[in-house]
Amino acid sequence: MTQRALDSSGGQTPGPGEQPPGNSRTAGNPRQAKIDAGAELDPVHPVDPPPPAHRPEGLTTAEVAERVARGEVNDVPVRSSRSVVEIVRANVFTRFNLIIGVLWVIMLFVAPIQDSLFGFVIVANTGIGIIQEWRAKKTLDSLAVIGEAKPTVRRDGTASEISTSEIVLGDLVELGPGDKVVVDGTVAEADSLEIDESLLTGEADPVIKRAGDQVMSGSFVVAGGGAFTATKVGREAYAAQLAEEASRFTLVHSELRSGISTILKYVTWMMVPTAIGLIISQLVVKDNNFKESVARTVGGIVPMIPEGLVLLTSVAFAIGVVRLGRKQCLVQELPAIEGLARVDVVCLDKTGTLTEGGMDVSEVRPLNGSDEAYVQRVLRAFGSSDPRPNASLQAIIDAYPADGGDGDTAGAGRADGGDAGSWAVTDAMPFSSARKYSGAAFTEADGTASAWLLGAPDVLLSEGDPALKQIERLNEQGLRVLLLARVPGGALDAPGAAAEAVPTALVVLEQRLRPDAGDTLAYFADQNVATKVISGDNAVSVGAVAGKLGLAGAENTLDARRLPSDPDEMATAMERNAVFGRVTPQQKRDMVAALQSRGHTVAMTGDGVNDVLALKDADIGVSMGSGSEATRAVAQIVLLNNSFATLPSVVAEGRRVIGNITRVATLFLTKTVYSVLLAILVVCTQVEYPFLPRHLTLLSTLTIGVPAFFLALAPNKERAQPNFVRRVMRYAIPSGAIAAASTFVTYLLARHHYSGAGALEAETSAATLTLFLVSMYVLAIIARPYTWWRVALVAAMGLGFLIVLVVPWLQDFFALKLVGTVMPWAAVGIAAAAAVLLEFVWRWVGRRFRA
Repeated sequence: MTQRALDSSGGQTPGPGEQPPGNSRTAGNPRQAKIDAGAELDPVHPVDPPPPAHRPEGLTTAEVAERVARGEVNDVPVRSSRSVVEIVRANVFTRFNLIIGVLWVIMLFVAPIQDSLFGFVIVANTGIGIIQEWRAKKTLDSLAVIGEAKPTVRRDGTASEISTSEIVLGDLVELGPGDKVVVDGTVAEADSLEIDESLLTGEADPVIKRAGDQVMSGSFVVAGGGAFTATKVGREAYAAQLAEEASRFTLVHSELRSGISTILKYVTWMMVPTAIGLIISQLVVKDNNFKESVARTVGGIVPMIPEGLVLLTSVAFAIGVVRLGRKQCLVQELPAIEGLARVDVVCLDKTGTLTEGGMDVSEVRPLNGSDEAYVQRVLRAFGSSDPRPNASLQAIIDAYPADGGDGDTAGAGRADGGDAGSWAVTDAMPFSSARKYSGAAFTEADGTASAWLLGAPDVLLSEGDPALKQIERLNEQGLRVLLLARVPGGALDAPGAAAEAVPTALVVLEQRLRPDAGDTLAYFADQNVATKVISGDNAVSVGAVAGKLGLAGAENTLDARRLPSDPDEMATAMERNAVFGRVTPQQKRDMVAALQSRGHTVAMTGDGVNDVLALKDADIGVSMGSGSEATRAVAQIVLLNNSFATLPSVVAEGRRVIGNITRVATLFLTKTVYSVLLAILVVCTQVEYPFLPRHLTLLSTLTIGVPAFFLALAPNKERAQPNFVRRVMRYAIPSGAIAAASTFVTYLLARHHYSGAGALEAETSAATLTLFLVSMYVLAIIARPYTWWRVALVAAMGLGFLIVLVVPWLQDFFALKLVGTVMPWAAVGIAAAAAVLLEFVWRWVGRRFRA
């Protein structure tokens, strides 16, 4: 006798199943369907056979210990992150680390230590990447423990919550609405038990389970309750894969990461032939000192590799996880941070998102001359019929406790006379979000049999009923209304019980608005993210609540029973309206698909089992920490603090990652482009490569490495844009080309200007000056818009290079010494011309090649 969540007028949000046409009384109600078909039903348990006289007590402590000793434990690791070994392997054993590692070993043998600095930088970068991801792992693991749902297992006759990994073969696992089946098993007890297997079979309709039926892990309960005996645990259970995949920390399926992978693939194609040509040019064609030729060859190859780009992307994501973890936000898939930043439509459920879980009974209005005191006794008895009351029923229980104590009811009055606690429950109908009501039958204190329904008035009442007008007025005030109706004959299984139920009273519930919901809705509106409130409640009531919170378009409400089934027409209706009521779970799924068909990136929030299908299909699924286990399993983001107000933080974190990585990727790839082009020019002109590894290590550190780290972690509120590769390359290619051309021009002029001993060092110094100044201007462009710390960052990098040029021992260490005044000033002049050209090209590209 369990039921889940009554919606705002009797159903929270419709459960998985077909949409009831109009005021259908039987849609989604298997028992009613059997009645209408003329089937004979058991008078007390119309769907399931009577429960056993003695309920199973489950395994004993000794039996559990015996199974643990045999290894029959559900020991599949459900990980929220990669293991430490996997983290180290992923950060160390990369293609580019292998290339750089080989070159580093070579340089350690043939050149001074300063030409091997690039290897130490790679070691440091790899260490930073491992430490940051390890920090993220610790955060995720701790949050996963907090958010872990613990199944209820019956042992020695006592029910207790244990970790999923502690379940053993033969355990008796209890089930209630919203619970996920965590291992395979056989139903031992069933009380109107309905299981949704859509995540396994794709079939949305719930399946009625009876004693002896099989249940598969990965499915979940939508109505009723019961218990099952575990028959497959550990890696044998079907959920071994589902559960692990549902909560695994992953870095895949991200436009950002896939874009970087595409870029790196192109870089590899460019780098291999260019490097081969450079090697031949420097080692074979030129008759120079062998060791210096090797050093300059390596100096040409190393900067082609954007080795820090992958590192910074991983670090940015990992730090994002840690930051969100401090806000009690569990990111089950890393790309969800990025994905939510790209969302342009957020679909919200009212209950638990805009309103808090709890409610208060505001008023009880008897109908058709009913006695108010008797109505209150019925409500008291109704509350005691469900061992797992939902928010609506809990409000009734608080107002009319079974012990007859003082309930706190505003305007409802106190029950008097007649001990409702002496009423015996003879039958119970669990709530179904498809039919939108629940029921209970009693033997009253005087022996009279009575049966009652509690649910959505506009479903239980006929269209012309006069009570609908006052219900509509209450809904317009944002109040939630339930109808209590008496079933003639006193039996829930009577033919047409719902259609013939006699309206007895209206139960008016006042919902508690989340104090921060209004600010969150305003944030999304300010960010041009459309908000759609999708609920199983009455559309007018939902619209009134949304209006109180300042939702734009809250007056544009639509009853989902009038929603067109054609996907294109549904998409049009979705774009025109902001509030939708009486929505079934299958409709939620269809609504998400309709919006996606129009090119929208959709996020879906929810906490009930009726949200699972839509959460699974949405681009980003967001579950509340207090939601059902099934919703937490399929969601990419879990708000452990149950606060909708955390979402702006996730959006902001995603925008920071995307915007900043786009910026720094341009820096890294500018270096790759000018390195490849310089190598090609050297090969074509058959001259010495102008730089040693130490020169480019210095340039990379000052113009890319250090500033990129700060820029990647800086605040950034730019709206996320698609086409990452196009947006990066449209600036990196012309910037790299200008840097390469200006540097090579300076180098050729210096070759004609200098002669004799030390000429090559002087030529290199002049070329290095030009390349540094041009790279600094690229950094200055990328650092826009300027803030004090960005200006300070750029200035500090310039000061660092100046110190190298004026401090004698640093001049010797980096082999940088400007000779004379003509070429140094010529190098500055060429760099200035290149800067003017860069400014023009960036503005032209921004207008001509919009991403």
